[in-house]
Amino acid sequence: MKSLASVIRRFRVYNQWRVYIVHRQPIRHLIGNLWTLPFRIKAQSMPDFHKAPPAVLTFAATDPSGGAGIQADLLTLASMGCHPLSVVTAITVQDTSGVEGIFPIDADWVADQARAILEDVPVAAFKIGVLGSVENISAVAEIVSDYPEIPLILDPVLASARGDEFTNDEAIAAIRDLLIPQCTVITPNTPELRRLALEEDEENANIETLALRLVEGGAEFVLVTGTHESTPDVINTLFYERGIVRSDTWHRLPGSYHGSGCTLASALAATIARGMDISDAVREAQDYTWQALKYGFRPGMGQLIPDRMFWARDDGEDSAGAQAEAAPTGARH
Repeated sequence: MKSLASVIRRFRVYNQWRVYIVHRQPIRHLIGNLWTLPFRIKAQSMPDFHKAPPAVLTFAATDPSGGAGIQADLLTLASMGCHPLSVVTAITVQDTSGVEGIFPIDADWVADQARAILEDVPVAAFKIGVLGSVENISAVAEIVSDYPEIPLILDPVLASARGDEFTNDEAIAAIRDLLIPQCTVITPNTPELRRLALEEDEENANIETLALRLVEGGAEFVLVTGTHESTPDVINTLFYERGIVRSDTWHRLPGSYHGSGCTLASALAATIARGMDISDAVREAQDYTWQALKYGFRPGMGQLIPDRMFWARDDGEDSAGAQAEAAPTGARH
């Protein structure tokens, strides 16, 4: 009996205090001693917790290859000093060559995932990728509308790099009507821009006209990437209601990449979450993405994958994308 009381020598209370029983008592005294426990303990403060990094919540589909989708978002956000939070919107069957199938998560499950984490963790930015269905677009649009003060970065992934379709006309209309009006920055490549902004009776229009249509539709900024254009260098241009904010020219790297758009949008969400203004955030996100592409590697038989942890590798480590040593050619404001 005496030994039972002596077992209770030490215990911890994890909300800011560690508590130790400083002496042993026979079991017959144990219950009575509980009343005077506060007077017979030695307490010491726990060390201060480190300040949490900014948290970014991404809505995206899975990618088993780790090249794109939610895996790419998590890697990028963590690499850039943010705490990544995630809501899975769809499950895909894909490898580094392309997408074989996509299974959207039920919209109620998408909403429940988001609500649970948003009620627990303060979020500094939203990033949206593939949502998988019109129902999910509607659910996510409703959720983010409850947090208008949180910056929203939309990567309108309409197809994979190989051309595998993720959306239909109904989904594109839902993106235009429900998500774009809430966007801080939308990051389309030029084929995505044309699908989102061309009128039904139009065959083509210039990039600035189309970008400004998305601004008129509610987006605060539109960052158009020039990776799909047949230009010697890649020219990325940031637009807002008065026209061009900045235009950055980057050396075009050889090869085809899986997940470059996800990387750019997530890097932009990270830089905004860290408090940078939009113009500087766009410049830093592009630089990070270009470096990740430069040091890209081919883990399978398909496309190259950006190395989001390029900065953590040994200097002498070889990389499939390291042939292009030329630095970015800069920016025109």
